Amino acid sequence: MTTSIQRTWTAICPAGAVPEHAGVAALLDGGVQVAIFRLPGDRFFALSNWDPCSGAAVLSRGIVGDADGVPVVASPVYKERFALETGRCLDAPDVSVPVYEVRVREGVVEVESP
Repeated sequence: MTTSIQRTWTAICPAGAVPEHAGVAALLDGGVQVAIFRLPGDRFFALSNWDPCSGAAVLSRGIVGDADGVPVVASPVYKERFALETGRCLDAPDVSVPVYEVRVREGVVEVESP
């Protein structure tokens, strides 16, 4: 018997509302804060908005860039860099943030709710 898991997607905003090389914050069901980032080519990423190094919900305000070909966001507080694809902190290997599935459907950014 195969078990099918139903995915729940939350509509966040029009894709054009997320500027390239930047992030926006959103609230999912259950009070989960996410940071959504857009890179050129309409590549979207979603991470927890919570910065575990500072304890503040600020990653959506971070600086988006690249570290040796890895897309990252640098926290605006202490500047730790988090990989957008994995949530791993490049500056503190034992630290990471949750990553969420993100998609654009009919021009709207949607994030999979936990």
